[in-house]
Amino acid sequence: MNAAATPEPAAVEIVALTKRYAPGTPAAVDRIDLRIASGSYCCLLGPSGCGKSTTLRMIAGHESVSSGDILLDNRNITNLPAAARGTAMMFQSFALFPHLSATDNVAFSLKMKGVGKAERHKRANDLLERVAMGHLAARKPGELSGGQQQRVALARALITEPRVLLLDEPLSALDPFLRIQMRAELRRWQKELGLTFIHVTHSQEEAMALADTMVVMNHGVIEQVGSPHAVYNHPASEFVARFMGGHNVFDTPAGPIAVRNDRMRIAAATQAATDGALAATVTDVEYQGTYVLLGLALDGAAAGRQNVSVLLSEAAFLARPYAHGEAVHLSWAEADARVLGPGVKPPSERAPAPTGAEAARQDDTAVLAVPF
Repeated sequence: MNAAATPEPAAVEIVALTKRYAPGTPAAVDRIDLRIASGSYCCLLGPSGCGKSTTLRMIAGHESVSSGDILLDNRNITNLPAAARGTAMMFQSFALFPHLSATDNVAFSLKMKGVGKAERHKRANDLLERVAMGHLAARKPGELSGGQQQRVALARALITEPRVLLLDEPLSALDPFLRIQMRAELRRWQKELGLTFIHVTHSQEEAMALADTMVVMNHGVIEQVGSPHAVYNHPASEFVARFMGGHNVFDTPAGPIAVRNDRMRIAAATQAATDGALAATVTDVEYQGTYVLLGLALDGAAAGRQNVSVLLSEAAFLARPYAHGEAVHLSWAEADARVLGPGVKPPSERAPAPTGAEAARQDDTAVLAVPF
């Protein structure tokens, strides 16, 4: 008889975690369960208001928990103060003290703990050297670029020697070119440090570039968890397919399916149509250098299903250009279609949260009932 597989050690486990800001209101985070492997890069991804930042703040201890549990290396940290959790937060705004040098910004938490000036400056400068900021240690934030300020903020978070680094949209304030550069640096630092990173972002591109594990959230719950490749190529629901982008959703007798727009087949309406091909009209042509994105409207499609897209390589488009208003046929290979599940219900359609004795009983047993 084969022994049961041992699960990978989990840095962070979230069990039935809920945040409700007022009684009787929809939960901002609604009984979510999540396991984040030790030493991995996890991105919480979703639209504004989906609960991703609230989840991060609860892990950090900056937001109280309504019910459920948060464990760090099998230690329940749900009710511990932020400083006692073993986590550190890197904020979107960096939140550096403008009147302090880079060294003093990084060393500030050690100063609050009573560490001597010589020792805290040595540790701070060692970290600044590690993030390639040693030569600018004496400068104040106003004398640094956005990318340099981010390195200082990272060093300040690392000086507390956290087990988990929490990042709240750390790249959103940077210009597009610097954002791409800093993405690569974040990924390199995570691997070199061997820490667990939990990163909140609303950018699908950012999450796919950084994450080992992507957590797609919607309406306060988790829609799908998986590697970027798995989530993009096998979306679990229509929400995930549309939110990740690059997919078309079609209704079929067996239910809705998603097809990547670069896997679509397009042909002029003057050509013989294949079985099951859909008639459409080109509504938009966007040249993007290496590829051309065609917007199309399906003929006779139901409301919300008319607009689709096709991604063509530049060479394919130049070989056979399509023009605005042209009639075409669309089809796809059966192997490229992904059957979609029902997805998450909006808060108004979910079962009400437990109350009274039932809620207390669930809270008492939450950690014992980990569904992993």
